[in-house]
Amino acid sequence: MLPDVLEPELRLVICGTAASAKSAQVGAYYAGPGNKFWSMLAEVGLTPRQLQPAEFPRLRKFGIGLTDIAKGQSGSDADITFTHEGVALVREKIEAYAPNVLCFNGKRAASEFFGVKTVEYGLQEERIGETLLFVAPSTSGAASGAWDVRFWRQLAELVGCREDGAE
Repeated sequence: MLPDVLEPELRLVICGTAASAKSAQVGAYYAGPGNKFWSMLAEVGLTPRQLQPAEFPRLRKFGIGLTDIAKGQSGSDADITFTHEGVALVREKIEAYAPNVLCFNGKRAASEFFGVKTVEYGLQEERIGETLLFVAPSTSGAASGAWDVRFWRQLAELVGCREDGAE
C-alpha cells in the first residue's frame, strides 16, 4: 500500500496498524479527513508546520519515519488481518534502522506488537536494542473518544522537540 519512510539515524518512527481506505486510495499516510495526525505533529512541535498527507516523504527531513504493522492491507482495524510476520517485520526494521524512539499510533498497533490485549499510553519498559518504545493515542477520527494530545506532547519532549519546532 504505502512505502515505509525509514532510514538510519531517525529520531522517531511512528507505527500505525495499516493504511486507511482513504490513505490507500490517495497513496499517502493519514489522509482521512478526520485524522489529526498532520495537525498534531505541527501542534506538538514534531514538524515546524502542518504538512499535507502527500508530503509524507518529507518527514525524513525532520528525523521522523513511518511504517505499519500490517503492510499491504488497508481499511479500518476491524478489516485488517494481523500476523506474527507483520510484527516480526516491524521489529526487524527497528533493529536495522535503530531510531531513538518507536511510537505506536494507537493502542491497537501496540497491543498487536506486544502480543497483549491491554497496553497503557506513554513510555514502555521494553526496548528494541537502544530504541525506546512509546504508545500514543490514535490520531484516527474513529478514535476521537480516546484523544489526548498530552501523550503526543510527552513524545515530542522525549525526542527532543520544542513546540516551536526547533530542536
